Amino acid sequence: MSGLSDIQAKKAKALEKSYKLSDGGGMYLEVMPNGSKYWRLKYRFGGKEKRLALGVYPVVSLAQARERRENARKLLSNGLDPSAVKQEQQLQAMQSATNSFKAVSDEWLTKQTMWTPSNREKVESMLKRDLLPWLGNRSMSEITPPELLAVLRRIEARGAIESAHRAKGMCGQIFRYAVATGRAERDQAADLRGALPATKSKHHSAITDPKKAGALMRAIDGFTGGFIVLCALRLSPLVFVRSGELRGAGWDEFNLDDAVWTIPAERVDTVGGERVTAMKMAVPHLVPLSRQAVHILRELQPLTGGGRFVFPSARGQGRPMSENAVRVALRTIGYTNDEMTPHGFRAMASTMLDNMGYESKLIERQLAHDEPNAVKAAYKRELWRMYLPERTAMMQAWADYLDALKAGAKVIPLRGNSAA
Repeated sequence: MSGLSDIQAKKAKALEKSYKLSDGGGMYLEVMPNGSKYWRLKYRFGGKEKRLALGVYPVVSLAQARERRENARKLLSNGLDPSAVKQEQQLQAMQSATNSFKAVSDEWLTKQTMWTPSNREKVESMLKRDLLPWLGNRSMSEITPPELLAVLRRIEARGAIESAHRAKGMCGQIFRYAVATGRAERDQAADLRGALPATKSKHHSAITDPKKAGALMRAIDGFTGGFIVLCALRLSPLVFVRSGELRGAGWDEFNLDDAVWTIPAERVDTVGGERVTAMKMAVPHLVPLSRQAVHILRELQPLTGGGRFVFPSARGQGRPMSENAVRVALRTIGYTNDEMTPHGFRAMASTMLDNMGYESKLIERQLAHDEPNAVKAAYKRELWRMYLPERTAMMQAWADYLDALKAGAKVIPLRGNSAA
């Protein structure tokens, strides 16, 4: 069967009107007035004459066009319409592109509008480094639990057990988003429960003995570092919030006249693939401020009140204090990581307030822990106000108690002094 040659296809010049150069078997090269050249196949299916685009010359060579023609003829011999098959293949390719792990994870990321920039950067880094190279092009519906486990075990193999668990949690969120948007039938990560080694529980060292707490308060007052860090260190035991909430505190969150700090729900973090807010429940958290806490803030206000952050970074007003600032300050005043940590102020308050007789519901609410009661959790929008008068009294009593310990007084807490 005679046909075109590469030279003929290459030298075909554009004319005023389009024209065709036949290669036989229904295939021809159509040369357009603008010089473009298209391979096409004329065929009949179901009694109708049809056209199939085979590609653009020279991107698709003569040999490639002939191969596509032969594939189309095989489809015809099997009673299939090449054009319909091509459309189905294009649709599948398009669906595969939107159903890929990368496409779904990218879309999932755009929905996380309450994340801080640093959290988003950490998640994107983990995706890029640990997940996308192996899962990125895979369709969500095709990824199996063993395949996902193999990816997670690469992370485990470098000794990053906690990172492997965080990656597993992240994959679970992405799969659940794919299920919700109709691109997967189930969360494949759910089948991996127990497949990774357990992480070692982190122990946040804390001082819970009253005498040692008094010594700690005196040591804090003796800190000779920067005034901003000193204020953060002095405020830490009085409010016992999470370290990220203290560092990221903005002046617009405080009402010093009413002695209250409202931590907005928008200030979120991610830990282990789970969403963590000031309350871990995406609602605001009220921190009643003792007279001592208000005094510290009023002292600091002339220095940093003109900026966004209460505790700005030494590198500039545009960012909050370093996450290690209070930790380093504790080391400076003589407390090792095995003795006291920034998070340890929460454990110190929790234990000692319990010993003072305060009810667990008040302590847990002030710690902004999740409400275990499902009925109460249904009204979580009201949790931020719950027990506010009682918590206000508790926070003032706590500050006074710490002052007494700092002064060296022998304070014997009286049980049962919590409000009902």
